[in-house]
Amino acid sequence: MESKIKIDENQVLQFKYLDLVTVAFTVILILSNFASSAKIIDWGISIGNIPLAFDAGTVFFPFAYIFGDVLTEVYGYSRNRRVIWIGFGALLFAFVMFWLIRVLPGETLWQESVGQEAFEAVLGGISFGGIVLASVLGYLIGSFANSVIMAVMKRLTNGKHLWMRTIGSTIVGEFLDSAIFIAIASLTGVFPWELFWTLTLTNYIFKVAIEALFTPVTYWVTKRLKKVEGVDMYSDLKDLTPLSF
Repeated sequence: MESKIKIDENQVLQFKYLDLVTVAFTVILILSNFASSAKIIDWGISIGNIPLAFDAGTVFFPFAYIFGDVLTEVYGYSRNRRVIWIGFGALLFAFVMFWLIRVLPGETLWQESVGQEAFEAVLGGISFGGIVLASVLGYLIGSFANSVIMAVMKRLTNGKHLWMRTIGSTIVGEFLDSAIFIAIASLTGVFPWELFWTLTLTNYIFKVAIEALFTPVTYWVTKRLKKVEGVDMYSDLKDLTPLSF
């Protein structure tokens, strides 16, 4: 017999898989930023005069939002807020460490075969400047918007219509994340300004489409986790501030 119980966030609970979901979310977040710095992908498709090219991090990032949806739906906003800040700390650590790697002197044979210029071209972006600011601000604003909307909509729908919550929150969260990330990265010279609309539009369409396509997977994962954890968490709407850990 299923032991799932509807509870509020302020009850103290022990969870079996929260740590694993947290790790998966953080790994995807870090990988998306490496990929964003490394390559811009072009499928040769256009909408009008706007080619649908996108930074490679877009391949990873929708899955971070899916995990964010699962975290809020199963474990509640306050726990997802903690995971968002953990991801923020991991991003900052990665940026600082790659800045250190960037400024340390290269070995002679490596300089001849690879070289500092190649490192700067591929990985230099995640170690300083615009992409750091773009990633951090876009991630924080988009992730918190996504989580707050999920929490509020769950209360309003009394836990029904999960698809409406996941897609609705993604439409807002991904728009904020994509627009902020691409705008700051373009203004600071990480991406050519001429690609602003191309990257923004393509990022947004791709991310929302992935969220919609993976809705059945999100349903299955949340259902399984709720059953295993024995809960159906409803967030405390009086505690939606992002400024807490």
